Parts: sequence; C-alpha cells; structure tokens
Amino acid sequence: MHLVRGDECTIIGGGMAYVVPALLEQLDQYGIDRESITRLLILHAHFDHVGAVSHLQNTLPNLRVLGSARAKELLERDDVAKSIIDMNRGMIAANGLEAEAEKAGVILDPIRVDETVTGGDFVTWGGVDLEIIDAPGHSSCSIAAYMPVEKALFASDGGGIPFGDTIFAAGNSNFTEYQKTLERFAEYDVEIHLPEHYGVFTGEDARTFMGRSIESAKETRALLEDAYAKTGDVTESVHIVVETFTTGADGYFLPRPVMEMVIGQMMRHIAKTMDAAG
Repeated sequence: MHLVRGDECTIIGGGMAYVVPALLEQLDQYGIDRESITRLLILHAHFDHVGAVSHLQNTLPNLRVLGSARAKELLERDDVAKSIIDMNRGMIAANGLEAEAEKAGVILDPIRVDETVTGGDFVTWGGVDLEIIDAPGHSSCSIAAYMPVEKALFASDGGGIPFGDTIFAAGNSNFTEYQKTLERFAEYDVEIHLPEHYGVFTGEDARTFMGRSIESAKETRALLEDAYAKTGDVTESVHIVVETFTTGADGYFLPRPVMEMVIGQMMRHIAKTMDAAG
C-alpha cells in the first residue's frame, strides 16, 4: 500500500487485513493525520489487494474508495465479498496475528466503491496530478496510476510481480492483454516503479523493470505454448509449467495450489489462442 501525500492524502492499493495494525502504526510514525486521508484507489479487486479497505472505510472519516467500474461490479457481488473476507480472515490466522488484529479492532466487511475511474482519466487529488491507465490482463478489473511529478508508476500486479531476481509474469486473466499492458507501461518515463508485492524500485532498477518484465512475459508465454504444443492437454501442460517454476525454487512466493490455479488460468487462454490459430 502506498501513500501519496499532498494537501490531502491518497492511499493506492488496498493490501490485506493483517497489515492493518502495522499500517496504523506507520501513519502515526510519519505524522499522517488520518482525517487528511480522503481517497483510497483500488488497482484491482483480488483478495490480497483489498483486504484492508473495509477497515479504513469504516474508520477514516473522510475516506472515499475508488476503483474501476469492473472492480465495483465484482466487489458488489455477495460471493466475491464473502471470499475476500474469508481469505483475509484466514491469512490473519495463518500469520498468527489474531491477537494483534483483535487489539486493532480490524473490520472485515463488504467493500463499497464510492466512485469509479477509467483509463485516460486525469485527476488532481490533494494537489497531486495522477493519470489513470487501463491495465487489463492480470485481471479484468486492473488499472494503474502514473504520477508525472515523481515519474512514479503504480503498476500493481499488472506490471509483473517481482520475486528475488525474477519477475513473475502475472497474466492471469488474459495473457495477450497482459503483454499489451506491459508495452503500454514501457512508454512512460519511470523513476519509481511501485508494485504491490515485495517493495519498490527506484532509479536504474525502476527504469529497467518494465523491459525485464516484458522479457519475462515472452519467456513465460513460450513456456506455456511449448507445454501445450507437446501435450495438447491443459491439465498436463499446467503440471509441466508448475514443475518448471517450483523445482529448485526455495520458498516460492505462491503456494503450489495457488500456482496451479494461476498457471491454469494462463494456460486456458494460451490453449484457446493456439487452438483458434490452428
């Protein structure tokens, strides 16, 4: 989760519920008046990117939540809301943070999107200019934001997920659109690259991130296509690719069942594309 500080403050990214105690501590540490936080921009509606939103929505008096129209549509569904709550509650338990969450009074409720934004919108929030960018591919609801004054790209998972020395190509919902999004991101002058996993990149690391992400996506697509060309079967192909990613990878950032689900989503798109091409 990233804080943009102007005359008012905007939080970009919705995090997970278990970070709420640390988040509140950091706001106090940096002297951020909670009444000055007037907006929270959701960049996509996956459970690990919206988990802290309901708590902030219910405790920050001036907060409005924004996201894409598709994110709003998804978050208003009862099944999606329940899944987000259940998975965030499970992550609190998995990290042994029940006591901290109870002490902080962490709230897990359905999320209300107060206002929608779309690619091509130019907004000024608290005196800070931001450009909203459509970023399909990782999810159907993905957007990004660019802050010209800092040359900062808030790409979330739409720009790839850094892990160690690698970048995971996260083209979950539509790999072709994901690659187009990376090419779109590469057109921006970036000195700060902000994913929503594993830190922030600045300077040369930020300038080279998107090129590396584009190459990672090409390599991953080739791996997916090669597996499907050999087997002609989505399930068998997923098994091959998952083994390739996880063999020899100590503590890979996605648990195997989640990796199988994600690779399965990618593989179904690749299979459909290859079958259509003959």
